[in-house]
Amino acid sequence: MEAELQKAVESGKLTPRSAEALAALQPDTYCLHKSWGFGRIASINFLVNQITIDFKGRKGHTMQLEYAAESLQPIPAGHILARKETDLPGLKAAAKDDPAGVVRSILKSYGGKASPAQISQVLVPDVMNEAEFKRWWDATKKALKKDGFFSVPSKKTEPIELRERAVARSEELLAVFGAARQLKDQLAALDQIIKNMDAFDNPAAQLQPVVRAVEETALKTQRLHTSQAFELTLARDEILEKTSGLTPGERGLSLANLIRDEERRLPEILPHIPAAKQKRVLQEFPKAFGDRWPEKAFSLVPRSSIRLVTDIARLLQEQGRQEEVLKEFDRWVREHSASTEILYLICKERDGAFASLIHPRVLSAILTALERDQFSEIKRGGKLHDLLLDDRELIADLLAHAEPETVRDSIRKLLLTPVFEELNKRSLMGRLIRIYPEMQSMLTGETAEKQEALIVSWESLEKRKLEYEDLITKKIPENTKEIGVARSYGDLRENFEFKAAKEMQRVLMRRKAEMEQALSRARGANYENPDTTQVSIGTVVRLKAAERNAEETYAILGAWDSDPAKGVISYLTAIGQALLGRKIGEQVDLPTESGVEKVEILGITPYVKKEAKEAKETLQQEENQASSQPRETAPV
Repeated sequence: MEAELQKAVESGKLTPRSAEALAALQPDTYCLHKSWGFGRIASINFLVNQITIDFKGRKGHTMQLEYAAESLQPIPAGHILARKETDLPGLKAAAKDDPAGVVRSILKSYGGKASPAQISQVLVPDVMNEAEFKRWWDATKKALKKDGFFSVPSKKTEPIELRERAVARSEELLAVFGAARQLKDQLAALDQIIKNMDAFDNPAAQLQPVVRAVEETALKTQRLHTSQAFELTLARDEILEKTSGLTPGERGLSLANLIRDEERRLPEILPHIPAAKQKRVLQEFPKAFGDRWPEKAFSLVPRSSIRLVTDIARLLQEQGRQEEVLKEFDRWVREHSASTEILYLICKERDGAFASLIHPRVLSAILTALERDQFSEIKRGGKLHDLLLDDRELIADLLAHAEPETVRDSIRKLLLTPVFEELNKRSLMGRLIRIYPEMQSMLTGETAEKQEALIVSWESLEKRKLEYEDLITKKIPENTKEIGVARSYGDLRENFEFKAAKEMQRVLMRRKAEMEQALSRARGANYENPDTTQVSIGTVVRLKAAERNAEETYAILGAWDSDPAKGVISYLTAIGQALLGRKIGEQVDLPTESGVEKVEILGITPYVKKEAKEAKETLQQEENQASSQPRETAPV
């Protein structure tokens, strides 16, 4: 083989560099192509200057030797891809019995490191399926961390690396913490230390420097990075709780002191602390504020997340202050100042701690809160909105003992609120009508409040439907994307693009509601056979203005058919309403821009579309011309 390669170089068929690459591509060895993937070298023919490769799904593929040298990567026999090709059953068994060994083989094959995604690509689907890999990988990561020869980063996107020597897990954790320079990196390293406390042989000695370092950092960053200072203190306290023999510093750093120092800023600080750690901050309130702690806890509720609202309520209840919780929550409901988070908790636990608060006024407060949040810059009412729709018993429970007038008022509010789609409104009201059948008339619209139907032409109705379709399928989705893009620019308070997009959203949603209401009232008509004994929809009325001694003609058509330039007006306009029902010869006071003008009705005729009228006139002209021609007579 080497002799043939040398001859090919001497004859100019190959460059020395290509010959060197081809020396590793012997028959029955393996290779990798960036487009065709893994393959096996079948043969090399120096006579025709070709190499033949068996790729998966592309057997017997040929290449010129020079091109093969440039595009094929030799795969050694120990490579994981070669192992998968030659001994797939053995690899499957190894993945089950020695997962760390399989990962070691993969890392060696890829230069000592590979990401979880690359490892997945090697094993799925040949060795295991996607679901099996997820379970396998969760268990394997734990084994890799204990092994010591693997560096397993916390981020999924970072590669796992193979070490030359084993490093104890405790050493690795301490090294990561010591190397962290950013606060978020230090917090991540502390979380890993807390999760792996069993990895330390002598935790009191090994973790005492960590405790000192955390305290120093927390004290230095308290003013500029207060939420992180809280997190550092929480991590320090958790390490102290789990490890005997550790002592805190002498500079008085404590969670209670931090809470007291930042009393005024707590509403701004708490949302930046991970939700799982907020409860531990709340638990220090009695120690931080003494008898004032319930007042401080209640002050956080209106601006807190659902989870924090729940934690505050739980803490107060556990301390025997259930009556205070009910009293304060009821006050917010009565004043319509309750947040969607407060109302969500009340509704979610209506069969338990908040059963006494379930009242029709809660539904009214819910609608007020949802409408308030709908037009705020930061959406917060999604969970409450979904709960009202998904919990099929909730709205019935809220109005179970309500008076008929209260139920009627609630239905009116549901009909008018913009926070629910029309179908969802009907669904909510349907649940009520099962309990109060007498309210069926409000759902069907058979009341004095029923709006009159809109008479429109079929053409204008179709046009309006197309406009509505364009609104909901194009304009509103485009606006939603614009809001998302604008939100990514940051700082919503100074974000002009976000405010403009939100303002456009309000315009579009208002337009959507208006169009839905109008379309539900619209009734198509073609204006055939109108009543010409009086001015009616579908007629053309000829008028004479007495003072100006001038004649005018108006076509009275549907609600959406106005075209003043052509004398077409809607029957809903002031002029249309003034003329409807009037007869020939009657005097009418017609509204104008400058006041009122008296006119007389001279004639009323059916409206004929322009196209049909022109066609009829053309036909009439042709018939007249035909009748005026002299008839031919037969010769005698």
